[in-house]
Amino acid sequence: MKHIQFISLIILVLTLTSFQKTAPEREFYQLKTYVLRSDKQVEATDKYLKEAFLPSLKRMGFKAIGVFKPIKNENDSIKKIVVLIPFSSMNQFLNLEEKLSKDKTYLTAAAEYLNTSYKEPTFKRIESILLKAFPDHPTLKPSGLNGPRANRVYELRSYESATEAYYKNKVAMFNAGGEIKLFDRLEFNAVFYAEVISGAKMPNLMYMTTFDNQESRDTHWKAFSNSPEWKALIAMEKYKNNMSHIDFTFVYPTEYSDY
Repeated sequence: MKHIQFISLIILVLTLTSFQKTAPEREFYQLKTYVLRSDKQVEATDKYLKEAFLPSLKRMGFKAIGVFKPIKNENDSIKKIVVLIPFSSMNQFLNLEEKLSKDKTYLTAAAEYLNTSYKEPTFKRIESILLKAFPDHPTLKPSGLNGPRANRVYELRSYESATEAYYKNKVAMFNAGGEIKLFDRLEFNAVFYAEVISGAKMPNLMYMTTFDNQESRDTHWKAFSNSPEWKALIAMEKYKNNMSHIDFTFVYPTEYSDY
């Protein structure tokens, strides 16, 4: 009997060890936003990203790099290009600039951008947000949309909380509470859900959902708001007041974005 129990214990340990090894690690993401003053700066930054930066990252083994531009409205005065870079580890993020500095092909392709005069910079400023993927969505999933890129609506949302405790509660609502599962059921084509670990609006989380067009986006959100799962979630006392502010940005993928 003891021999059988010992064998059973060994099998259990091996099973748990195997599960731990195969469970996907949570990725890190950098949202790198180039803030631009003019069409000339947009053109220069586009060229740099398309011909130098992204090709270098691909040579390093990076995949699924997103490059987006805001969907304009009549009130827009600031031009932006948003780059979403997935990292398998913090070390990969920390070592990126050093690797770029040793990539001769990159340095040649990026020479015009890197050596621009201070009198005519290629951007106004670069903003950066560092994130860590949610447990229930540990790796980035590029959108499978196939429609014209200019028509697509990619919605980037930021949810801020009044305190760290309320923030953790909102993160739990997405994961254990089932909010991610609801988005999946309604086919929101989410690219990522992540905690902001370094940014200007902490504590906050961010995520990106994708749609063929504005009409599809509006229809999906109506279905979400009317769903019994969402109505049950927002009625729960434990999830009350876990958000203090929401920002959302509509963007579309550039022609050289991976998705």
